[in-house]
Amino acid sequence: MPHPYPAQASFDGQDLDCGSGLLLLIRQHIDPLAPGELLEIRSREISVDEELPAWCRMTGNELVSRLREGKESSFLVSKGPFHGPARADPRPAAPVYADSPVQPAPLPAPVEAPPIAPLSAMGIGSWPRPRWLLRALHEHLERRLPDSEFAQAADDAVRLSVQAQLSAGVDVLTDGEQRRENYASFVGGLLEGCQLIPITDLLPYVDDPEEFREQLRALDVPAERVRHPAVFGRIRRVRPLAVHELTFVQSIALGRPVKVALPGPYLLTRIMWLECVSDRVYQEREDLAADVVRALREELAALLLQGAALVQFDEPVLSEVVFGKARAQRTFMCGALSERGEPALELGFAQELLAAVTDGFPRERLALHVCRGNWTPDESVALAGDYRPLLPLLSRAPVGTLFLELATPRAGELEVLAALPSDKRIGVGVINQKLSRIESVEEVAARGARAVRLFGRERVLLAPDCGFATFADNPIAPEAVATAKLKALADAARHLRTEGGTP
Repeated sequence: MPHPYPAQASFDGQDLDCGSGLLLLIRQHIDPLAPGELLEIRSREISVDEELPAWCRMTGNELVSRLREGKESSFLVSKGPFHGPARADPRPAAPVYADSPVQPAPLPAPVEAPPIAPLSAMGIGSWPRPRWLLRALHEHLERRLPDSEFAQAADDAVRLSVQAQLSAGVDVLTDGEQRRENYASFVGGLLEGCQLIPITDLLPYVDDPEEFREQLRALDVPAERVRHPAVFGRIRRVRPLAVHELTFVQSIALGRPVKVALPGPYLLTRIMWLECVSDRVYQEREDLAADVVRALREELAALLLQGAALVQFDEPVLSEVVFGKARAQRTFMCGALSERGEPALELGFAQELLAAVTDGFPRERLALHVCRGNWTPDESVALAGDYRPLLPLLSRAPVGTLFLELATPRAGELEVLAALPSDKRIGVGVINQKLSRIESVEEVAARGARAVRLFGRERVLLAPDCGFATFADNPIAPEAVATAKLKALADAARHLRTEGGTP
């Protein structure tokens, strides 16, 4: 007996259960469908009879019909609510990153980067996205918007982000990470052997699904809107991760230096290493890390050859290693769902990975960013603790600049950092992006002057504690607040440069 409605797509899951790859296949087939269209899933695994309806309830998709004949079941699932017979809908082809691998374009000739002067003001990376870009972003992730149309929308959003930074008067620009769903997981949609899936799809892979559901409730945005990279094959960089972002923002930067942020190697390894998923491809976490390092080295080389003034590696999970207790904090601070070992071992591992990525590259054009969580403006749920446990790693980090969260009281005293090597610049967090209150220029300048007295004028750069919209669907600050804060930051930097570092 056939299903009551025709399916727009179908596949045979054979003997896979929901914890061994079936959900990855479902996601590959259901993402390109339009809302209300139908996917037929055939399966010979008996546990799917119970697990698939639960997955549908969790993700907001609708189980329209199910049939069983002998040992095989057939399920008809609507993408989202089902409102009757699906109509024909000619959709654009899937974006390039979902297709077969392509070779990256040849590296451009080296371009000399504009210098970054002492006491320069800049953002950390992310900027609030317009609502129309969010719609385009999710349609692109679901393969319903072609690359060319998404690129046009993203270009327009980057223009607005850069104009806001120029109007505020900052000295170093970023593209606001407008093309990214969040600061780290976006890489999963670009690497071969990896795919982005809604975080709710991971329930069958965790040891305690009920505890994981509690963690999901900590989000200030529906969990099904947050996507997580899942490794299903050997990962490989087959296209640029951020070079296209850099190239475009350089074209509208009016000669200013441009900084590009990338997720650090330890962070990427943590978010990609999921037991029962990645360990079907990689025997050990270190094997995955080796491919992560290779991909980041290739991207770093391309960014520097394209003239990036600074490439910043984001490693907020380092704070989780030394301060984290509750799993909810670990999960949604940085998306790192995998278990971690003893702090000393994890920090050593992180140090080795960063050294491997940066080996041979000019340290003066490399940076490391550390904060304590940026998924909610609620200070009470973010991690707290001063930098003492991280000082050895920060001191040995093979980068020329450290961008550190310091405006929030959760980061402890600035003086803890006095022992950092004199060859490292300190990007001092002097703006708390979590607060709705706009800091005064005098307040920001006083924080900057304190850093100048401690480190010396030549070593100090000024920045917010973190980005204004680490997760696209969950900005920490609205655009108007972010603009006002950035202007206070830039005005304070100009004052300090004029007054020689005194408030």
